[in-house]
Amino acid sequence: MKIGFIGLGNMASAIIGGMLEKGMVEAGDIVGSEKLPETAKRAADRFGIKAVTDNKAAAREADILFLAVKPNFLSEVIAEIREEVRKETLIVSIAAGRTLSYLKEAFGRPELKIIRCMPNTPALVLEGCTGVSAGDEVPGEDLDLVVKLLSSFGRASIVPERLMDVVVGISGSSPAYVFMFIEAMADAAVAGGMPRQQAYEFCAQAVLGSARLVLETGTHPGQLKDMVCSPGGTTIDAVRVLEEKGFRAAVMDAVAACIEKSKNM
Repeated sequence: MKIGFIGLGNMASAIIGGMLEKGMVEAGDIVGSEKLPETAKRAADRFGIKAVTDNKAAAREADILFLAVKPNFLSEVIAEIREEVRKETLIVSIAAGRTLSYLKEAFGRPELKIIRCMPNTPALVLEGCTGVSAGDEVPGEDLDLVVKLLSSFGRASIVPERLMDVVVGISGSSPAYVFMFIEAMADAAVAGGMPRQQAYEFCAQAVLGSARLVLETGTHPGQLKDMVCSPGGTTIDAVRVLEEKGFRAAVMDAVAACIEKSKNM
């Protein structure tokens, strides 16, 4: 099975790195295309894969073809490769805001099997979260295979396409919100006298550990919050300030804005 990539940027590198680290494929089974020769060479040197600067060549070879380009370049790329893709090839798009109907219309080949997914940047450290939606023409075993590949760099779940914009808001874009939260907490720590690098380590580890508590215990986040808030203690005072400043409402509004933007891309 040959796995192809159109685009060899950060997200493609995360997917490739995850699949190789988990032993799901061999480097020789991967071919990637990147317009910039230096980027193609960097991927070849890093992963030992075949890297070319010809999108058509990568498309012809692939049994599973990942479209790992920015949404604004997607139509151009599809127009370039649409006649090169074999009808048996499974196409996987990671472009935000580009629906299955958009992809089908762009390819203009109803026989093609197309999957849409939305990974996020923590995939770079094998802690990604990916939503996956498939067209009716995709057999269950093909969908299962793609989910397995995407699970090599984190968690992957099948969602109905109507929820993919929500996935963008709470997973695809949310690392940016979390990084802002970590940075803000670290700024406060620095103001309190802690060296900045140590502040980042403390704050990032606190976020990582809190997230693992939610995932591994299955306990409601509100209950976990209550466990930290001792009567008359420091934490409940901090929670009170966050509530006064509209912390939760700001987060909800930000996610809603992201979802709406994704719907209108």
